[in-house]
Amino acid sequence: MSGLNKDMRTPLGKVRGLGSAKEGTGHFWLQRLSAVALVPLVLFFIGLVVSLNGASYAEVRAALSHPFTAIVMTLFILTGVYHMRLGMQVIIEDYVHSEGMKIVAVMLNTFFAVVIGFACVFAILKLSFGG
Repeated sequence: MSGLNKDMRTPLGKVRGLGSAKEGTGHFWLQRLSAVALVPLVLFFIGLVVSLNGASYAEVRAALSHPFTAIVMTLFILTGVYHMRLGMQVIIEDYVHSEGMKIVAVMLNTFFAVVIGFACVFAILKLSFGG
C-alpha cells in the first residue's frame, strides 16, 4: 500500500487544479479579475491626485465630494482592499505552516481588510454628504 498514489482526484480535477476544497482556480481568477478592475481605477486615482496637486483644502474636499468621484473612489477602495485580502491570503496559505496559526492569520487578514474598507468608505461617504 505504501507505493500507491494517494491522490484521490480525478484526472479532470488534476488538470483544473482543483484540490479537496475545490477553490484554487476560483481564487486565482478572482485575484486576476480584481487586478484587471484596478487598472482603470488606479489610473483615475493617479489622475485625481495629479489634478489636485497644489489645490487648496476646499478644492480637494469639493472634488472628493462630487458624486462621480465618490463612486469611483469607493470602487477603487473596495476593489483594492478585496485584492489585498486575496493576495495576503495566498501568502499566508503558502508560508504559514502551522494549521492553527494559518487559520488565525487568515481571520485577522479578513478582519483587517473589512476594517480598512469600512473606514475608507465611511470617510468618502462623510465627505460626499458634507459631514
